[in-house]
Amino acid sequence: MKNISYKVALGGIVSALCLLCMFLAGIIPIIYILMPMAAGVLLMIIATEVSVSWAWLTYASVSLLSLFVTADKEAALVFIMVFGHYPILRFHMRNMKLKRLRYLLKMAIFNVCVVGFFYVTVFLFGLDQMLTEMNEYGKYGGILMLALTNVMFVLYDFNLEAAYVIYRSRFMPRLRRDR
Repeated sequence: MKNISYKVALGGIVSALCLLCMFLAGIIPIIYILMPMAAGVLLMIIATEVSVSWAWLTYASVSLLSLFVTADKEAALVFIMVFGHYPILRFHMRNMKLKRLRYLLKMAIFNVCVVGFFYVTVFLFGLDQMLTEMNEYGKYGGILMLALTNVMFVLYDFNLEAAYVIYRSRFMPRLRRDR
């Protein structure tokens, strides 16, 4: 059982790194999707080292702070609604026995989150620039964009698993040895 000071310190470090990623998303606009993904990967460290419930707490704090601190609110929403919670949800879905059901659940969660992100961005925040961008692709623009984001998600999920395996096999033994 790890003591509370270790949990708080690790949570603070990971939160700071996540906020740095979100801050960089506002400074370098071309990586506004990549940085929320990277911040989500950092939350896997909390879930692995401490607990999944502590990772949820860290996610909540980073989400709230990213809305106030970052310049790019759209990147903060991408983190909050799409890529921030998914690496933690993966720990809950790992226990599912049926691989196809787990895959379908992952895809359903992602699609609900992406569609929710779209509607929150367009209608709540009034960023109707997305609607005009979709209309440039014709009447099937929305479906095309959703299909492309699903391909991106499959690659992200594959890379999350690879990052988790690398962390468990290479970094975790080194960190445990130094303690």
